[in-house]
Amino acid sequence: MTDPSQPEDTDPDAEDGFYVLHLFVTGASLHSTRAIANLKQICESYIPGKYSLEVIDVYQQKALAEQEQLIALPLLIKRMPLPERRLVGDLSNTEKVLTGLGLSR
Repeated sequence: MTDPSQPEDTDPDAEDGFYVLHLFVTGASLHSTRAIANLKQICESYIPGKYSLEVIDVYQQKALAEQEQLIALPLLIKRMPLPERRLVGDLSNTEKVLTGLGLSR
């Protein structure tokens, strides 16, 4: 039975879950380095010790980038907890990132 107070696309146990995050970047570009720094700061502030972050440089891993059918970079893919979500940009809008991770209140 679903809880009507919870939005349909969020996992009510997400705050207790472990986050698996993949961040696709383009080398050491300004947007890429900003996205990495912003995401690390958000994760350490809101889900410390409850996440794994893999940073994938599309220049070094072209096959993986093609497999993911990337449309824009930097791109964050939240694999777990479900549902999977994709966020594009330098991740400087903390509220949007928290919403995308299912952490906004």
